[in-house]
Amino acid sequence: QVQLVESGGGLVQPGGSLRLSCAASGFTFSSYALNWYRQAAGKERELVAAITIGGSTNYADSVKGRFTISRDNAKNTVYLQMNSLKPEDTAVYYCNARGYTAGLSYIYWGQGTQVTVSS
Repeated sequence: QVQLVESGGGLVQPGGSLRLSCAASGFTFSSYALNWYRQAAGKERELVAAITIGGSTNYADSVKGRFTISRDNAKNTVYLQMNSLKPEDTAVYYCNARGYTAGLSYIYWGQGTQVTVSS
């Protein structure tokens, strides 16, 4: 059974930091591209950060220089280090895995973790 389980969310003051983790199981983690999305109240879900199978990364303009995505294939875990947090970073953050198994394309989602940036 495929699972993506996010953790590390919470309440943080502006300027603070959080590290989100997403532990995966049930598929060949190292063969999948991994992404972090977020969805703020009343807004559409948006892509925040992406990391390819080879480790190349890409970020939304709004988080460049503040967020870092990384992956640990030995632990089947993807991380999102978030620094210099702003109130507008408040959202539910979801991890996402995209790849192929036995020639078929799959997309998996976690259940989300709430991040609230407020004083």
